[in-house]
Amino acid sequence: MNFPAELRYTKDHEWVRVSEDGSSATVGITDFAQNELGDIVYVDIDTVGDDVGKDDVFGTVEAVKTVSELFMPVSGTVAEFNEALEGSPELVNDDPYGEGWMIRIDLSEASELDDLLTAEAYAEMTG
Repeated sequence: MNFPAELRYTKDHEWVRVSEDGSSATVGITDFAQNELGDIVYVDIDTVGDDVGKDDVFGTVEAVKTVSELFMPVSGTVAEFNEALEGSPELVNDDPYGEGWMIRIDLSEASELDDLLTAEAYAEMTG
């Protein structure tokens, strides 16, 4: 499994990449999560423009056999959805940390980032 060291992770298998200025972040699901889900066929995010609290649902991901909720890793406003996923949801399987990102958020509580797991801690948890 691939868990890039520069990212932070949740126990619900989302990852967070914080912008250089610390005001925004990109969010997706981990390599572990996409592997467990199998072939992803649809990503549904209808929270663009909404303020979403930490651990609240910001969307769903549908695989061939299941639908899973996506949980917000930190509080913020959903600023953007990766529209490439509308036509190519398999990007989440192919490149979960790159082209398969799901949302960009404007952080409202940057201190919540301290509660997220390091790559090492996430690897141990999924181990």
